[in-house]
Amino acid sequence: MNAIANQKQDQKQYYFFKKVSLVDKFNFYEYLSIMLDGGVTITSALDSVTKKIKNPYFKEKISELLVFISSWDSLNKAMKKIPDVFSSQEYSIVEAWEKSWTLIWALSSLAIESKKLYELKQTIKTSLTYPIIIILFLVVAVIIVMTYVVPALVPLIEESGAEKPFATVALIVTSNFVTNNFILLILFFLTIILLFVWYKSTDSWRKFLDNLYLKFPLIWEVYKNYIIASSSSILWVLMNAGIPVVKSIILVWKSSNNIIYEELYNDISVKVGSGKKIVDSILEADVANEYFPSDFVQLLSVWEKTASLDKVCKKLNEQYTREVNYALWNLTKWIEPIAIFVAWIFVLWFAFAIFGAILRLTQSVG
Repeated sequence: MNAIANQKQDQKQYYFFKKVSLVDKFNFYEYLSIMLDGGVTITSALDSVTKKIKNPYFKEKISELLVFISSWDSLNKAMKKIPDVFSSQEYSIVEAWEKSWTLIWALSSLAIESKKLYELKQTIKTSLTYPIIIILFLVVAVIIVMTYVVPALVPLIEESGAEKPFATVALIVTSNFVTNNFILLILFFLTIILLFVWYKSTDSWRKFLDNLYLKFPLIWEVYKNYIIASSSSILWVLMNAGIPVVKSIILVWKSSNNIIYEELYNDISVKVGSGKKIVDSILEADVANEYFPSDFVQLLSVWEKTASLDKVCKKLNEQYTREVNYALWNLTKWIEPIAIFVAWIFVLWFAFAIFGAILRLTQSVG
């Protein structure tokens, strides 16, 4: 087995996109838990899972996992050696369940939560697809009108010699600018996108963007509810595995992917570590209930008194998943009429510009 593993390790490839999706994670944990439950050894299970996973980068990482386990590492220690694929939450859960000899339950829980997070993300993507398509069609329509339709009409308007209305002048000037600088405009927008991606990796810019997402009308509701739903889901799995509260909060903090919530969870973990209750720590960290809604805090308070925080986290995940769906419905309800309104303004401008020029032309002829 070691010889096979070493051979696989020697056959490393280089990948442009090094990404492991939630679907890959779900399949990995699901296959592994089923095989281990059937009595298959961990090395044989990993070797078999490698053949089922389609992602070539993930296949290579699983082969590395097999190398470490063949060298007598436990699964959680092997996962720690591949941090670009397995997060601290994942190997902490596996470590906790390994100590209690219930590894199968850990893998099954990770599979379920990966599937939940994937479905939640897909719900968001699906809901936003239609409005994005409308906006893209609108942009394409504007480009076609400005680069093909208006330039074809300009000679007719210019030859008439009639005075042009302001709307017509503005349309012609805009069309000439877009037509003459089309390549430069594309390069400009590409540069803006690249700068955005680059600056997004800096802490100051990331904090600005994360704060903007949480303040921007309509978007903030979807974004905040998504963070709370995913955090509750991860917290439920961690606490259900028997991981201490403070460590669980720290692990959730590292997975929030929002610098504002990272700072809040960090503050909460410090307060809980000093002996304060979770609810009191949340209220001190977020006095105005700006980031943690009052109903979230109230539910947490009730269940904290009954010493069943793992159950309330599951309930909160279910509730805020529904909140995400409602917020998405509200967002798409507004985006569509806004896109139509913008299209209507452009059509109205085009109509005034063309028919205004035609009207002036007929008056000059008359």
